[in-house]
Amino acid sequence: MASAPQIKIPAVYMRGGTSKGVFFRLQDLPEPAQQPGPARDALLLRVIGSPDPYAKQIDGMGAATSSTSKTVILSRSARPDHDVDYLFGQVSIDSAFVDWSGNCGNLSAAVGPFAIAQGLIDRARVPQNGTCTVRIWQANIGKTIVAHVPIVEGEVQETGDFELDGVTFPAAEVPLEFIDPADEGDGEGGGAMFPTGKVVEDLEVPGVGTLKATLINAGIPTIFVNAAEIGYTGTELQDAINGDAKALAMFETIRAHGAVKMGLIKDIAEAAKRQHTPKVAFVAPPKDYTASSGKAVQAADVDLLVRALSMGKLHHAMMGTAAVAIGTAAAIPGTLVNLATGGGEREAVRFGHPSGTLRVGAEARKGDDGEWVVTKALMSRSARVLMEGWVRVPGDSF
Repeated sequence: MASAPQIKIPAVYMRGGTSKGVFFRLQDLPEPAQQPGPARDALLLRVIGSPDPYAKQIDGMGAATSSTSKTVILSRSARPDHDVDYLFGQVSIDSAFVDWSGNCGNLSAAVGPFAIAQGLIDRARVPQNGTCTVRIWQANIGKTIVAHVPIVEGEVQETGDFELDGVTFPAAEVPLEFIDPADEGDGEGGGAMFPTGKVVEDLEVPGVGTLKATLINAGIPTIFVNAAEIGYTGTELQDAINGDAKALAMFETIRAHGAVKMGLIKDIAEAAKRQHTPKVAFVAPPKDYTASSGKAVQAADVDLLVRALSMGKLHHAMMGTAAVAIGTAAAIPGTLVNLATGGGEREAVRFGHPSGTLRVGAEARKGDDGEWVVTKALMSRSARVLMEGWVRVPGDSF
């Protein structure tokens, strides 16, 4: 029996921040994949090269890490005061599923440039020289992101001298504003940003112990614990954890029990099907260390140290959404993140991660009810088109 021939789909392969992924316009997807569901998931899995029992994604566009197993779908927005709708799919490497439960903050930096270059923004809105402001509806989490994209001679400027630790080459800076980044859902304690209503919670983790934890919904649901409580210093690089099966199992156990405590899942067994969220991270006060590039990071250069796991592995730098959670938690007195900085109120922090440092800001204030409200988080990333044209997949793969 003859096999189905390959089909080709317009796509752009882009780096955004310290991640990269395959970007599509919704209108360019095959009709069965233009709606959420099994056909869309199957298509994206085949594009990326998953599931792959060899964990290499050789037969697809993925590069076998959480930072590179990603897809984005964009369309013009019908929402008032928004330009585009942005949907992010985190593709599992070794399992047949796409996690739609959260955003990718790094790839958020590439959304505005892609939208402009692909005609999703009216040309009248794009200056000949200057900055094009793109208002993005992040459809996974129902939040607004504002991207400020540099324009030169009517085109997106991609080259520049902005350096981002975790990215080898400099590029043009893309400032991002994450508007009202805290979750608006009802937590078990009635707190929107803090699901249990506390800035520090006792988290019971079988086989690990009872840990102090900050459970926060901002940018992405994140579980922060103290590095010292789990036997770390906060200076660790990837090899110290990713080659340690016992450590990875411990972090996954913490993540699963934290997810239950946050009300994201009802049973820890559900965590295996929700790998993208929540994130788990550990914090520590500033210390000297050597980044993965060989760069020396001095304690005086940072306010705190943070290491975070994504899709079961220690991230090589820092997820953009987790950076939003870090900035938000740092701005609120009493969280573990804030205490690691020395405490007090602050509008921005520079934290150390495995690849170097990153600065993130947050605007926080107390609401009329006395609860903390964060109106926006701010950080800069960069983005660049790596390849554009068509991605090919077998016609019977979705």
